[in-house]
Amino acid sequence: MTHRPDTQDYRTLFLQDVPLLDVRAPVEFAKGAFPTSVNVPLLDDEQRHAIGLRYKNKGPDAAIELGWKFATQDVRAQRLRDWKAFIERHPDGFLYCFRGGLRSRLSQQLLRDNGAPYPLIKGGYKAMRRFLLDELEHNCVAAALLVVGGRTGSGKTRLLQRVAGAVDLEQIANHRGSAFGRQLSPQPSQIDFENTLSIAIMKQRQHHSRLVMEDESRMIGRVNIPLNLRAALQGAELAVLETSMDERVAMVLEDYVTLPYPRYLKQYGEEQGRQVFREHILGNLKRISKRLGSDRYQQLQQLFCAGLTALESTGSTDEFRPGIERLLTQYYDPMYDYQQEQRRGREVVRGSMDDLIKWISEHRTAPP
Repeated sequence: MTHRPDTQDYRTLFLQDVPLLDVRAPVEFAKGAFPTSVNVPLLDDEQRHAIGLRYKNKGPDAAIELGWKFATQDVRAQRLRDWKAFIERHPDGFLYCFRGGLRSRLSQQLLRDNGAPYPLIKGGYKAMRRFLLDELEHNCVAAALLVVGGRTGSGKTRLLQRVAGAVDLEQIANHRGSAFGRQLSPQPSQIDFENTLSIAIMKQRQHHSRLVMEDESRMIGRVNIPLNLRAALQGAELAVLETSMDERVAMVLEDYVTLPYPRYLKQYGEEQGRQVFREHILGNLKRISKRLGSDRYQQLQQLFCAGLTALESTGSTDEFRPGIERLLTQYYDPMYDYQQEQRRGREVVRGSMDDLIKWISEHRTAPP
């Protein structure tokens, strides 16, 4: 294998989606990592804790000595098998630990001694994380932003999929942003969200001087939009997407019922899947019951129960339409109207999806 040098070219690592071998303990990886990283730890959580105490109390040499004691013959053999399997799949990758110190160098030495030299990332996770936070802060100030607003169900996500320079915050957060927006797979940790977001913005700024994002509230599900980005979004130019009620109902129906329902059946099996999906819909409605008020909540609950019953018995989604329209007009639209008062003076264009796509295409270059 050709020897490659260690690196601290973090920008290239992220822009080129270089595969990363994370040798930190599982508990560290779970708190935050990078989109292309795979965790194959040198030490388990307990061993990491013990070595950390030894390092603190007796210094690095004593910590290294303890580390080699933990690295029994069987442990080394298993680690080497796992690392070599990663290297065979990703000969262009790099390994890292938390600071680019003890663990990554021990891992690198084991690999080198066994005929598989592999480069490490200088500074490790800590330096890469700092780089992404600094990049995010810089780009939130330097990038020209266009924010796409519009009522719930107007198709803002669909618009983002059709324009250049788009960064889909909801996709990165794995949540559709509304009370009904939770997905089958879990949301990323806050750190993972920030890391992926910073990389996405950095990639788009390579090619586009104007970035396009959806108008979002402070939180998307359980992750927070970073304060610097939130401030940039609140001061950005606004493009308002206008869509008819019939189209909005159709898109909400597709996004929240027609497409996800089969996924629930596939994941849980038909009988349990129907029950879990029913609990998902009615549970989300229950969460906003106080804001709806007792009477409206009861009416909407009846409408959505009727929709679920028809879906389960005949497969038809049409019975959801009255409940969706009422939820839009009585709950989401009044909130949107109130929020629009806070956005006065920022609007630069308003129109249909085709109108906005045309305008964005003609204004790809940010104003000086």
